[in-house]
Formats: sequence, structure tokens, C-alpha cells
Amino acid sequence: MKRKGTGPDGLVIVDKPEGITSHGVVARLRRLAGTRKVGHAGTLDPMATGVLVIGIERATRLLGHLMLTDKTYEATIRLGQTTVTDDREGEVTASVPALGLERAAIDAGIAELTGEILQVPSKVSAIKIDGKRSYHRVREGEDFELPARPTTVHSFTVHGLREAVAEDGTAVLDLDVTVECSSGTYIRALARDLGAGLGVGGHLTALRRTRVGPYEVAGAHTLEQLEETFSVLPIGEAAAAAFPRWELGEEDARRLATGARLAAPGLGVAGPIAAFAPDGTFLALVEEKGEQARPVAVFVG
Repeated sequence: MKRKGTGPDGLVIVDKPEGITSHGVVARLRRLAGTRKVGHAGTLDPMATGVLVIGIERATRLLGHLMLTDKTYEATIRLGQTTVTDDREGEVTASVPALGLERAAIDAGIAELTGEILQVPSKVSAIKIDGKRSYHRVREGEDFELPARPTTVHSFTVHGLREAVAEDGTAVLDLDVTVECSSGTYIRALARDLGAGLGVGGHLTALRRTRVGPYEVAGAHTLEQLEETFSVLPIGEAAAAAFPRWELGEEDARRLATGARLAAPGLGVAGPIAAFAPDGTFLALVEEKGEQARPVAVFVG
């Protein structure tokens, strides 16, 4: 049974704590929502915190489209050490003192990693290779390479730099950064590649996702808050926040509810458009294909 007043469909914007997997958050939400039909958009590692978008019931069908949105991260990059996982949870494989680095060199390295780039994901990512997760292959000791993938780093900004000494005595530099990027960008890989380019190695020591598309951490709920009051962003409001809105007339609303194609609204939008009936009911996500609007997911009927 669902808790009274939660509603059958919608998104929950969770502020994920450190130390729990994204799947663990989904399991908690299944219990709170009283349904097995729960999913998430965009995995966060156990070390990472911040915005995790959870779909309940029919809203799970929004998630694949939400994963195409841009994201913002706050992170700390440690220059001077390389780890097997490209983050602090992995074994240190190399240490090179980093205190001699000049700020100009760091800024130049960051500039090389900004814009449209080709990025080799971390081997401990969830990418599938022949149906098997990359991180599983790492745990089993396999030797393999991941191909580079195109991604876009809209901005990569340093807003803090601190000298520190690592546990093995290496003099390191910790950079506090903000990264705005397209979905599919690996912040661990940015840390790794920045350190490699500077000749000292690098890895991630902290990561917080503060935005996924229109959903920001300021509007997210902690798991403790959700245990007290389980609140769902209704599916219509979630769609209106994430996609351009298209108001339909009665006849077109009836036709779209059956999966029919309509004349395109002419919005010139490359991605999905949220179509609404005259009474405000969210009907479907559609895409403009030439002169037609083609439904990609219908949420009524």
C-alpha cells in the first residue's frame, strides 16, 4: 500500500548521503512508496552525495529522457597521487609531489579539459562491455581498455586551492572545483586526466552533485526527511520543469492519448516536449520530426 497522499506517479529529488549506493536509495524509496516500480536517473557512487532523481510508478518512464540533461558538480581534486579507482577509495598507485605546480599550468590543464572533449571513462564505472559492468571486470582482475567517448564540459572552475600532506607523506595540492557538464561526463576521469597532464597524477577526494537538469539540491530531500514525510513531485510538474511545454486543444489531446501523431508545434526543439491537455493533464512526451510531432512516451490511457 502506498502512504496516504503520496500520489501514484512522480519524482522524488533525493539528497543522497555518502556511503550508500544509488541502488540502496532505490530500495529505501520502494519501501516508503509501497511499490517495486522505482528507478533512478544517473548513478552516484557511494562516495558521492547530492541530487539523485528517483522516479515512482509511471514517472520511471521519464528517467531515460532526464539522463540527457546537463549536470553540476562540486568536487575536490587531489593533485600528486594516482589511485586505481581515480578516487580516494582506491589504492594509491603513484605519488609525485605537487607543490611545485604553478597556477598557470593548472589553469592551462583545466582549459584542455573544457569544451567538447573525448574522455576515457574510469574503469570502475558502470559502463557495460559485452553485457558486463566495467567495475566487475576490474574486480575480477581483467586487463582491458575503454574507448574514449565524446562529452561536453561547459565550465570547469577552480574556487579553492590548498596545500596538504597525504597519508604517505606526499606533498599534494587539493583543488576545490565546480564542473558543469553534459550527462555521461565522469568527474573522476577529469581529476585523473588533469593530474596526468600536469605530470603528477590526480584523483577525486570529494564529489557532490548539486544539479540534474532543472532539479537542484536546494529542493532535494534527505532520506531522513523522506522517512518523516514522503513527498513526491507530481509527474506533470516534473515534466513541466524538465521539458518545453505544449498546450493542446481537446481534439489533439484525444488523438495524442491514443498514440497518434500530430502536426508539429514548431518549437524547434531537438529533444522531448511535454504535451498537456486543456485541463492541465500531462499526456505525453513528443518529439518534432519534420512537420509532425511523434509521441515517444504516452502517460495516459
